[in-house]
Amino acid sequence: MVPTMGALHAGHVSLIQRAHALGARVVVSIFVNPLQFNENSDFEKYPRTVEHDLVLAEQHGVSCVFLPSTQTMYSPNASVRVAPGTAAEGMEGNMRPGHFEGVTTVVAKLFNCVLPDRAYFGKKDYQQLAVIRQMVIDLDFPVELHGVDTVREHDGLAMSSRNTRLGRVDRLAASVLYRALTAGAAAHRTGVLEAAAIKGIVDNIVGEVEHARLEYVSVVDPLTLRPVTTTRNGAVVCIAVWFGDVRLIDNIELPHALTTN
Repeated sequence: MVPTMGALHAGHVSLIQRAHALGARVVVSIFVNPLQFNENSDFEKYPRTVEHDLVLAEQHGVSCVFLPSTQTMYSPNASVRVAPGTAAEGMEGNMRPGHFEGVTTVVAKLFNCVLPDRAYFGKKDYQQLAVIRQMVIDLDFPVELHGVDTVREHDGLAMSSRNTRLGRVDRLAASVLYRALTAGAAAHRTGVLEAAAIKGIVDNIVGEVEHARLEYVSVVDPLTLRPVTTTRNGAVVCIAVWFGDVRLIDNIELPHALTTN
């Protein structure tokens, strides 16, 4: 299964291709989940391209597209929600109260509807993947999770359905996300292992771009998503930046630092 909110692009195709790698039937779900939006206006603006999505799914050998209505997923009397675990604390959890409860609730329902053996999620939403991984482990879902590397545009911008809402100037400015993250990763490779120093590098580069408004930079443990003080044992740098009224997130993984005797 490849759970999506539609507006499919090359990033989703990479998930479908990974799912096909094991020769299995692939189900793609398309559902714009109202529970995970903090602003109704953001929910309304979210791109919906169902006809395009169905054509793309067919072109890439998808066996079934699960396209439920909001009424199907959430009956008028529905009141049960799935509370996320500790991975939901901080970063997106702070900036978007209730967001991850919406994510865990809808993913639990999608898993129960489709009953997949394996599910594929992009690493661009790194915290989301960690939250779902905790849910699968703690609630004993018989689903094997796979995180798939982020697919990027020619200038490094992570592919996202929200990119279509960027104006020309903001789209050019948005390339700063990957530029800042790769600068932080380069510093890590050269021996800068203090999380605060790496965070400062990323922060400064974003701050140089007039049309970028930084919301947060966090350097966290890859599994727990807790903030770390050193990247010696590996870490993930996560970032959220506003370009006009469009909010984009991205991240980069830092490997264990090599040590010499």
